[in-house]
Amino acid sequence: MAKDLLLEIGLEEVPARFVRGAMDQLKDKTEKWLDASRLSYAAVRAYATPRRLAVVVEGLADKQSDVNEEAKGPARKIAQDENGAWTKAALGFARSQGVEPEALFFKELGGVEYVYAIKSSVGVETAGLLPEALPTLATSLSFPKNMRWGGYDLRYVRPIRWLIALHGDEVVPFEITGVRTGNVSRGHRFLGADTTIAVPSDYVAKLREQRVLVDVEERKQAILAGINGLAAERGWHIAVKDDLLEEVLFLVETPTVLSGSFDASFLNIPQEVLITSMREHQRYFPVLNAEGKLQPHFVTVRNGDAAALETVAKGNEKVLRARLSDAKFFYQEDQKGGIPSFLAKLENIVYHEELGTVADKVRRVRAIADKLAQQLHAGEETRQDVSRTADICKFDLVTQMVYEFPELQGIMGADYALKFGERPSVARAINEHYSPRNANDAPPASLVGAVVGIADKIDTIVGCFSIGIVPTGSQDPYALRRQAAGIVSTLLAHGLELTLSDLFRIALGVHAESGRAQKREAFDVLKDLGEFFALRVKNVLTEEQIRYDVVDAILGAGADDVRRTVLRAQALQAATAEGRKEAFRPAVEAFNRVCNLAAKADDSRQVDARLFMDAAEGALYEAWQHAHGIVTKAAAEAKMAEALDALSGLSGPVTAFFEAVMVMAEDEAIRRNRLALLATIADDVKSFADFAKLNG
Repeated sequence: MAKDLLLEIGLEEVPARFVRGAMDQLKDKTEKWLDASRLSYAAVRAYATPRRLAVVVEGLADKQSDVNEEAKGPARKIAQDENGAWTKAALGFARSQGVEPEALFFKELGGVEYVYAIKSSVGVETAGLLPEALPTLATSLSFPKNMRWGGYDLRYVRPIRWLIALHGDEVVPFEITGVRTGNVSRGHRFLGADTTIAVPSDYVAKLREQRVLVDVEERKQAILAGINGLAAERGWHIAVKDDLLEEVLFLVETPTVLSGSFDASFLNIPQEVLITSMREHQRYFPVLNAEGKLQPHFVTVRNGDAAALETVAKGNEKVLRARLSDAKFFYQEDQKGGIPSFLAKLENIVYHEELGTVADKVRRVRAIADKLAQQLHAGEETRQDVSRTADICKFDLVTQMVYEFPELQGIMGADYALKFGERPSVARAINEHYSPRNANDAPPASLVGAVVGIADKIDTIVGCFSIGIVPTGSQDPYALRRQAAGIVSTLLAHGLELTLSDLFRIALGVHAESGRAQKREAFDVLKDLGEFFALRVKNVLTEEQIRYDVVDAILGAGADDVRRTVLRAQALQAATAEGRKEAFRPAVEAFNRVCNLAAKADDSRQVDARLFMDAAEGALYEAWQHAHGIVTKAAAEAKMAEALDALSGLSGPVTAFFEAVMVMAEDEAIRRNRLALLATIADDVKSFADFAKLNG
């Protein structure tokens, strides 16, 4: 008979950012253990609050399923001697499988006969497995940070204060760090009391009675309902960011939404400052009007009921007033200085011990940005803006406001730059050059912001690679992957005529000119950079829903020109889509045959028409000359579909060529000429894709 299972780990308050991951981890580990243990179940449900992690297994089978499986042993020639008697190898195999030698039998596998045994295992009662499995499950969870307490060796996110382990109505007995399992859970710290859980199916309702919404989705909907109700009642727009909602969700067990206000005079400070202060320091949701302008109100969530909400609101208002007063002070003090004084302070801030100060980085960014603007043939005004933006793009890092709120870097730089008399285009680019700040952020909108942003990011990446800091596995402390992805997305957003190799060359040149000792050879750095950025481009193609074989084929031709790489992928995806695939297949076969034979050619691409022995050779050469002109022009204009169409038109002449002549002719001059012809065609083909990597 199936029973439900409940495991609850009661803890001191866990940091909100750890809870979701721990809950998901507990569910995942539970499911994997059940599957590995051959225990069937109806569903696994996970629950969590700041003070508990729990999992309920519904409809858990009362015993493991029986198993009968074949076990493969040694080959017949090893299992039996020349007289057909079992050898020591066979007898040892039988013992290891718990069967008599008479039960062994033979089966053929890959043309060889092997000895087999049927291994039977009778399922064990579930109740007998749980006392050992559940404590292992509970203590196997990993967290970003752990602690120890008392004299115990266990490292865990927070001390364990109670444990529930119920199988049906029976307590599963075990102990962790001196805490024994029972069937008593704890309600809300102030509004609830201890409660007995008779059976696992009572868990959610029993805790709800004690003012704990243990179901995460139920708690989330309660918060959103409170926020939406308040917004409708007051006519407000309450800005709810998902990351803040997630944090608040795991700060409370009984959510009650309330609002407060602050002095409207604080609205003279940039609203980004006020919003950041409310969100980051107080976990408040800002209130906006229909135009997105901040209003002198805030919304927060209390871990409790609606009693004395007015008093709670006043307490929150008092705390926020102090925070905003600090912000106002920092804002006013920063404006007493000037950009030159801030830039001077950058000389004393170490960026990296091997890469110099922040001021050194700024000088490199300026040099890279100037060269990029020149490479892009930017206008004189744009070049001036690029130079000025690069010169002052980091000055706000030493302001009091950014010191207090690091997430405002760039935002405060733009605001202060305007107040210090900089051009609006420069001020805007100071903020934009950090973009995209995350995977959901947009690249810089202006060309100036794009150029300086690329310069800043490539300086960081090339600098780190040149001193041996190359991301491996999940380790990327300098967020180099994110910055490389930002460069790729910016190149695509602006359609910049800038190859990755040009970018690497410019940045490496500036680093070399800086006088800093080079720890790695430029060749090795370039190789690593190429592979590193190719993976970022691959991610872009995957996000574009390009098929994996098309991605591999396109990257086989390189990803140096990011824009054209994406366009090539889109063109090839369309050509190999259902409905067009069969028509394109002859072209792929022709391309692959050409490339395979062209590999036998030497470096010469000199084709001598006087050595043609068959009309098919001349026809192919003329067809290639025509196609080559189209491909070259189409590639220059980024019309990659046209280039692919032109290449595809060669399939007929290629097929006729192979039917008419023997490429590897005995006459060396004729053979070399034919290989040179194929090599010229292969060069164009391989510049588009490695068609051999396509499926089908």
